[in-house]
Amino acid sequence: MATLICGSLAYDNIMTFEGRFGDHILPDQVHNLNVSFLVPTLRREFGGCAGNIAYNLRLLGGSPVVMATAGEDVGPYLTHLKSLDLPTEHVRIVPDTMTAHAMITTDLENNQITAFHPGAMMHSHLNRVQDARDIGLGIVAPDGREGMQGHVEQFAEAGIPFVFDPGQGLPLFDRAELRHMIELATYVAVNDYEAKLMSLRTDWSAEDIADRVQAFVVTRGAQGAVIYSQKKQYAIPVVKAERVVDPTGCGDAFRGGLLYGIENGLDWETSGRIGSLMGSLKIAHQGPQNHVLTHEEIRERFKDAFGYVWH
Repeated sequence: MATLICGSLAYDNIMTFEGRFGDHILPDQVHNLNVSFLVPTLRREFGGCAGNIAYNLRLLGGSPVVMATAGEDVGPYLTHLKSLDLPTEHVRIVPDTMTAHAMITTDLENNQITAFHPGAMMHSHLNRVQDARDIGLGIVAPDGREGMQGHVEQFAEAGIPFVFDPGQGLPLFDRAELRHMIELATYVAVNDYEAKLMSLRTDWSAEDIADRVQAFVVTRGAQGAVIYSQKKQYAIPVVKAERVVDPTGCGDAFRGGLLYGIENGLDWETSGRIGSLMGSLKIAHQGPQNHVLTHEEIRERFKDAFGYVWH
């Protein structure tokens, strides 16, 4: 059985500012902001939440299927997906549009300023979960608003367990909409900032959210993660990275590991630790899809970090 990854495909244009944003932004002048950052390096990478999550799940030996909308410029990305042995039949090309583009600037402290052009992503509602076959698990990652709502409903109607991962799309939904999607989800995954925003918008605490799903997963960057499940909390340690190069896509790498754990019926501590390891492997490389390891190499890294290997 495969895992259906509903979310965006995007080209990430990643720039590095060799300074600190905070040194150039005056707090008392944010109402009149006019700043420019010199970025000596610029790279174009394959990105988007669906692409990134599928990439990491595939590295682990999982069976991801990408469901996304893309523009007429998607050719190089399709070639990339096929080179990874990832199916592309559920990547819909929308005429007269561009694939989503992210313009990401990172400073020396790994703070990021991002501009995002959604392009074809806004047509994601044209894709339907039911169009994919032999799906045993899914994730609804950041995508077009209508698409995210529709895919949540469709997973629930099909009885397919899925992760609701609203990410940067969380502000698109009001209190009632968020509550409804959480209640339909099997699992919810957010970062610590999004967890606070989700609680604020739903008037539900982390424990309230966890009571409505099988697991509520909150990533905390350098502080690891916490998984709330069945009235228990599992503290997931961070895995020390060989080097810290680029945080872009670390959250998606974690989700790829989390999905692998769920796919294989692993316990929450092990699933979270695989996610933590994938984030650590990713941050040591530029771009969200440039860490290249075999399944066995990942298992060895896991054993080095935690003293055991999953079965």
